Amino acid sequence: MNEASMGPSEASVAMYTLRDAYSVWDVLNNSPVWQDRIFHVLAGLYGIVAVVALVQLIRIQQRVPEYGWTTQKVFHFLNFLVNGARCLIFIFRHDIQQLTQISQHMLLDLPSLAFFTTYALLILFWAEIYYQARTVSTDGLRPTFYTINGIIYTIQIALWLIIWWKPIRVLVVLSKVFFAGVSLFAAFAFLLYGGRLFLMLKRFPIESKGRRKKLQEVGYVTTICFTCFLLRCIMMCINAFNEPANLDVLENPVLSFIYYLLVEILPSSLVLFILRKLPPKRGIIQYHAIR
Repeated sequence: MNEASMGPSEASVAMYTLRDAYSVWDVLNNSPVWQDRIFHVLAGLYGIVAVVALVQLIRIQQRVPEYGWTTQKVFHFLNFLVNGARCLIFIFRHDIQQLTQISQHMLLDLPSLAFFTTYALLILFWAEIYYQARTVSTDGLRPTFYTINGIIYTIQIALWLIIWWKPIRVLVVLSKVFFAGVSLFAAFAFLLYGGRLFLMLKRFPIESKGRRKKLQEVGYVTTICFTCFLLRCIMMCINAFNEPANLDVLENPVLSFIYYLLVEILPSSLVLFILRKLPPKRGIIQYHAIR
C-alpha cells in the first residue's frame, strides 16, 4: 500500500478522532452531573493546597514566633487565602451562577489578583537579595512593590465598576487584556530577577551544598512561575477575543479545569513543595524569609 492510498484513510481517522474529542468535550460541558464532578474536584484540589499552606504557616510560626510577619509567613498566608477562596467559589458555584456576569467576573478574578500579589512577594524577596549582594540600596523596593500593586488593583476595580455601570463588550475585553498584561509583567519580572539571582548564585563555589540547593530552588521556581504567568497571559488573551472560551462564568467546566489546574493549582503545589524547608530554630542573628 503506497502513501497516496493511505492518506484519505489516515485523514478519516484523524477527523473521527477529533470529532470524538469534541463530542466528549460537549458531553462533559453539558452534563450537570459531570459539571458538578469537575467543579467538586477543583474545589477539593484548591482545598488541599490551602490546607498545606496553612499547615506550613503554623509550622513556621511555631519555629520562629518572635519574628512576626516575615515575607515567608505572608507568602504562605496569602496562598492559604487565595486557594481557600477558590475552594469556596467552586463549592458554592450554583449560588454564584445566579449572580450577574460582572459579579461572577469579579469573584473569579479577585483571587487572581491576590495570586499575583502572593507571587510578586517572591520577586520582591529575590530583588532584595540581589541588590543587597551588590551593595545597592533596597530602600525603594518595598514602596515600589506596594505602589505597583496599588495601581493594578485600582485600575482593575475601576474597570469592574465601569463595566457594572455600562456593561459593553469593549470594556469587558479591555479588562481581560489588562489582566493579561499584568500576568505578562509578572512573567518577565520572574525571568528578570530569578535569572539575575540564579546567575549570581552560580558564581559561588560548586562545593557549597547550601548554594547548590539554593541555585536549584531559584531555577525551579523561576521556571514554574514564568511559565505559569505566561500561560495565564496567553489564555486570558484567548478568553478576551474568543467568546466560546469564556472563563468569566462557571459554564465551561472542562476549560475551567484545564485553566485553573495549569495556572494556579499545579504551580502553587510545586512552589510550596520546593519552598517547604522550615527556617532554622532560634539562636541565629538574622532570619531570611522564604528559604
